[in-house]
Amino acid sequence: MCAQDAFQTQRSQLVELLVSGSLEGFESIVDRLLSREVLSWEDYEGLSLVGQPISHLARRLLDTIWNKGAWGCEQLTAAVQEAQADSQPPELPSSWDPHSPHPARDLQSHRPAIVRRLYGHVEGVLDLTQQRGFISQYETDEIRRPIFTSSQRARRLLDLAAVKANGLAAFLLQCIQELPVPLALPFEDAACKKYMSKLRTVISAQSRFLSTYDGAENLCLEEVYTENVLEIQMEVGMAGPSQQSPTTLGLEELFSTRDHFNKEADTVLVVGEAGSGKSTLLQQLHLLWASGRAFQEFLFVFPFSCRQLQCLVKPLSVQMLLFEHCCWPDLGPQDIFQVLLDHPERILLTFDGFDEFRFRFTDGERHCCPTAPTSVQSLLFNLLQGNLLKNACKVLTSRPGAVSASLRKHVRTELSLKGFSEEGIELYLRKRHREPGVADRLLCLLRATSALHGLCHLPVFSWMVSKCHEELLLQGRGTPKTTTDMYLLILRHFLLHASPPPLATHGPGPSLIQGRLPTLLHLGHLALWGLGTCCYVFSAKQLQAAHVDSEDLSLGFLVHAKRVVPGSTAPLEFLHITFQCFFAAFYLALSADTLPSSLRHLFQGHRPGSSPLARVLPKWFLRGSRCKEGSVAALLQGAEPHNLQITGAFLAGLLSQEHRSMLAECQASETALLRRWDCVRRCLTRSLCKHFRSIPPAVPGEAKSMHALPGFLWLIRSLYEMQEERLAREAARRLNVGHLKLTFCSVGPAECAALAFVLRHLRRPVALQLDHNSVGDIGVEQLLPCLGVCKALYLRDNNISDRGICKLVEHALRCEQLQKLAFWGNQVGDEGAQALAAALGDHQSLRWLSLVGNNIGSVGAQALALMLEKNMALEELWLSNNHITSLGAEALLWALEKNDTILEVWLRGNTFSPEEIEKLSHQDTRLLL
Repeated sequence: MCAQDAFQTQRSQLVELLVSGSLEGFESIVDRLLSREVLSWEDYEGLSLVGQPISHLARRLLDTIWNKGAWGCEQLTAAVQEAQADSQPPELPSSWDPHSPHPARDLQSHRPAIVRRLYGHVEGVLDLTQQRGFISQYETDEIRRPIFTSSQRARRLLDLAAVKANGLAAFLLQCIQELPVPLALPFEDAACKKYMSKLRTVISAQSRFLSTYDGAENLCLEEVYTENVLEIQMEVGMAGPSQQSPTTLGLEELFSTRDHFNKEADTVLVVGEAGSGKSTLLQQLHLLWASGRAFQEFLFVFPFSCRQLQCLVKPLSVQMLLFEHCCWPDLGPQDIFQVLLDHPERILLTFDGFDEFRFRFTDGERHCCPTAPTSVQSLLFNLLQGNLLKNACKVLTSRPGAVSASLRKHVRTELSLKGFSEEGIELYLRKRHREPGVADRLLCLLRATSALHGLCHLPVFSWMVSKCHEELLLQGRGTPKTTTDMYLLILRHFLLHASPPPLATHGPGPSLIQGRLPTLLHLGHLALWGLGTCCYVFSAKQLQAAHVDSEDLSLGFLVHAKRVVPGSTAPLEFLHITFQCFFAAFYLALSADTLPSSLRHLFQGHRPGSSPLARVLPKWFLRGSRCKEGSVAALLQGAEPHNLQITGAFLAGLLSQEHRSMLAECQASETALLRRWDCVRRCLTRSLCKHFRSIPPAVPGEAKSMHALPGFLWLIRSLYEMQEERLAREAARRLNVGHLKLTFCSVGPAECAALAFVLRHLRRPVALQLDHNSVGDIGVEQLLPCLGVCKALYLRDNNISDRGICKLVEHALRCEQLQKLAFWGNQVGDEGAQALAAALGDHQSLRWLSLVGNNIGSVGAQALALMLEKNMALEELWLSNNHITSLGAEALLWALEKNDTILEVWLRGNTFSPEEIEKLSHQDTRLLL
């Protein structure tokens, strides 16, 4: 194969190599090609268009080189290899001829070395050339545009010398000869090395201990960190039958180059529900980098918290953000900042908790100057878009609901943090409890109480179970079932440990809460005010205004914020955003300031300021005259929708019959509690009716279908928190659909429990579609109570293993109405297939079974073949993309000879040779290969 043919076959790999680095890397390759006269000046001008995506330039370069023939292809390959090896260009000759007859040609033939020589001196050379009249003020300003690095400015100066006939090229030859020879890369400079060392030290100190959920103890992150399930997020609507299942990654694969939404973007987005471990994941990333164990492609890492950034009211520049709000250089700040601007590909910026940033993302205000101050929201938005520090990698974490379509346009890769797997829960508890027997007893308790086990899917609940293990194991109290149960348990735990011995001996009853009720209401008022003003970190002045004193702080629910510049006073924040929502709900349930009518704002499903026009109007204008500023109603109207949902669910739980009686014993008026309970009940009913009325009529000949709206799951969760069967029956009676679709809805085990609580009361069979969620084996167990009303169950891509299948077949396949069952794209193996086969042998209603994209081999296929010899109801069996060999296929063919009912058995994408496919496909047309 000639060099040109090889070049063409490797084109896609070459494009990937050319765009995988920074624009600086691409331009250094072009420098080499220009100096070797592989590219003409006209070719070069076509590759130097400002603002063009690097991928477009890369393809144009490949097209140009292809037309140069085999020699050009060889030269490009050599230049790419040199750039990959990070090899420095050859040094300039020891002497120049100042009277060279071809100065422009000399500048071009030594271009890579000249760019390197000019680095660090280009500003001075620019000033000198302008003073001598070789270039105008306009040309100087164009070269000094903020978007250009020092190397890019040097190239543009050389470009002018190539076209100007006024002696500029000869003058530059003389200037360059007088410049000092660069001794090392800028990273080797003493000031830069000292700054990198300081940065690692600061980040290591901030990351070493995990105190996010507890102010009373500091856990060593390395000792307890447990990886969550991290998947590459699929685009909604792009998950058709031909699409692969989501790829699961380890943390160290965060910046892998596969499955990009937008190759031109620099931002990696990590989404996950509240409590799923997003902040801890970033903390582990920072620790791995600071300790030198991973992510060493980055020389500079700058971590930021969005909840702290939004408190900055003073305009700031990129330089101020990095140095004043992360780590200040002790030497040469301007030189170090220039290094950062020149080498953005060696920078990683992390922004934690974008959902707690009160400003809505917009790409309407463009800001490109890294030294010019602007508002914090403009700075962040332009960093994420790549208008600032283009080619620097950014990681952004957020809850899913806070990420708009306009932001996703600027995302390179989106990853979904799914929480702990069942193995992850066990590993975490064993790391937390190394004393003999404790972890085993806790795990036995969890496996015996599926509702609590389902909650532990979120790491925040696993931490709570670990924290309250003594209460759970020793005191024999009722095992927590709902989210509210769990937060009340942790509340009692903190109160017990903060109480004097006489009170502590009375145990965690109502008197314990009553004794600290003023403190809890102070914290609740602060929490509600924070939600209403989108404030999640609190200064000493704000604490004083909320009457939160040192005694209130001693409970441990407020802790010092992390990622604070050394030497500054750290503000306080709640242990977690869910704790802030819980205390706000506690205040709403018990405060005399709460009018029942104001609670409707928790369940309206939208926010008055959510329209594009409303975002530019002041909040007082939106609220109108009916809501007094600072009132409960006004604060609820100002809160973010996802925080309102969590708060509403907590309030529903606190007003449940069990907890309402406990609150009444504390101090609250039972009449007032009943009024608030009645208001919440009516609000939930009205909101659900609104959802049901929005269901479009059925298509003729098809069942009526509902694709759940965003707030639907939270309303169902609020019903579950109330634990009132009458309300659940009433909701189910109004849900008149044949197909309930909840795909891509972040459904985990807790949501499965809530769905089952309501759906089991349905009067008509329903097809329940839960594809692309986080159901898992634990969630399957939560769904069991409602499987009797399911005529079809779809669970594609839900991390379900043989354990989940075995739980399912015990119950679901006893259901006479079940006609369709999909476990597409999970981890079902031969054991699960055998369990299914055993249960399906005499099943009379199942017509369609899909097990595509699992881990089933020939043993599982043989078991299913034996099932087909007995089952005369099943019509379609999908086994594509498994690990079935010809042995399994032969068994299925044997079964088909005895079964006239089965219409299709799909085996595409299994491990067959072309010869085997040819042989098998002719034996029975129902076997689709």
